[in-house]
Amino acid sequence: MKGIASGPGGALRARRWDVIVLGGALPGLVAAARLGMQGARVLVVEEEAAARGASALREPFLLAGHAAGGVLDACLKALTIPLIDRKKIEPEAVALQVVMPDRRVDVGEPQTTLDELVTWGIAKPEEAHELVRALLEAAAAERAAMLEAPVVKAGGLRALARGGGAPRGARHGRGLPVEVARADGALALLLEAQVRALSQLGASAPPPEARARLLGSPLEGGAFYASADGFLRSLLRRRIQAVFGEFRTIPGRFELVTSDHQPGLAIAGSNDVWLGRALVLNAPRSSLAAALADGAGAPDFLTGPSPTRRRIALVFRVRGAVLPEGMARRVVRVLDPALPIEGTNCICLSILPAPKGSEIRELVASAIVPTGSPHERAAAEACIESAVRELMPFSEGHLVREAVPEVRWDEEAPEDPAIGEGWPLDVEIRVASRPLVYALPREAVAALGFEGDVLLGWRAGDAIRADFGAGSERL
Repeated sequence: MKGIASGPGGALRARRWDVIVLGGALPGLVAAARLGMQGARVLVVEEEAAARGASALREPFLLAGHAAGGVLDACLKALTIPLIDRKKIEPEAVALQVVMPDRRVDVGEPQTTLDELVTWGIAKPEEAHELVRALLEAAAAERAAMLEAPVVKAGGLRALARGGGAPRGARHGRGLPVEVARADGALALLLEAQVRALSQLGASAPPPEARARLLGSPLEGGAFYASADGFLRSLLRRRIQAVFGEFRTIPGRFELVTSDHQPGLAIAGSNDVWLGRALVLNAPRSSLAAALADGAGAPDFLTGPSPTRRRIALVFRVRGAVLPEGMARRVVRVLDPALPIEGTNCICLSILPAPKGSEIRELVASAIVPTGSPHERAAAEACIESAVRELMPFSEGHLVREAVPEVRWDEEAPEDPAIGEGWPLDVEIRVASRPLVYALPREAVAALGFEGDVLLGWRAGDAIRADFGAGSERL
């Protein structure tokens, strides 16, 4: 990181905060809200292209496990999100729907899932009952393990999650129940589609502990947004601003700088310098390195391999009247069951609520694909769009694809942890001590899906506060 003395036109315009969070991904927003509640002045810096894109683009695919005592429910309560806002995330019997050429299986509350497994001939009644029971217990065991683990223990979420409705712990050890581990045929295909859709890994397979959580959490209750102003990211933004946090955007390149051992950033072509007692990297480090103004002076903590996978997300606007009656708000589409459940053979669709007074809905369709050439990206986009239109055969003229701004660094690229790392091991976030810099390694918790993001952000807030010291004036 470079020391600073003056800007290109003379005197610098320096502003200071306690913590600067670089990037608008979910873990950083949770951490910013946590730090703000503890008295820190926090600045969240977003890339302009990411900030002006469709808000639905960065919402989690599925808010699973939202029942009382769940991870998300505990976090929102602990962040003192007002009840009127928490109620904008409403429970739903069907958490997601897996659509294959010959099946359309609803997954959600236990009885709904059990009935679907039997109706579609995927499992016999006794087998379906044992499978659902075992997954509920395994998911509860993994949730307890998450709340006990060092990645979240300092935040005290365990006590908050002991409210009414919390499932009992499992009678077996952690990991996959035997009923799931030995699944084959149509059942194995259904479970694999759900795992690939809910994890945020690039290509690697989630470990058994994470698979148990991903498969069981929708049985604890799905959730959806009742209104366009009730998005999870919107709730967190309002909470950050309520505790005197700020949001700013950067349109172009920037530099990472230091002044008096305080890290921050300088905007290319201006005299503006934003400094904090700590800097939090809330975006892929390889993308941040590529966005720096000098191009060749990236600090050591930004070095590392570039992601081998990327998430392609398309946004559509559609009239609510043309949506198929049986379509759930969250759909996992498998185009060819005979092929591996990966790339554009596993497409996730989210249908978001219409703005007040409008019948137009936003629909986000995405898939995780290998990083490739512009031609390969265009082919993947065409495949995703075709899959969406096939689900809505009567939407001609009523389904419009929206332009999506190109984001350089403030993204949430799928990544895989290094061999021997990642959940259920501990997560280290500090990458430099002088100046104090942290990185939020989403890849370490990617196997847990969006719950991993929530827990990582909460733990980061506590770790940063601990490093500042219990006697700090501001914290």
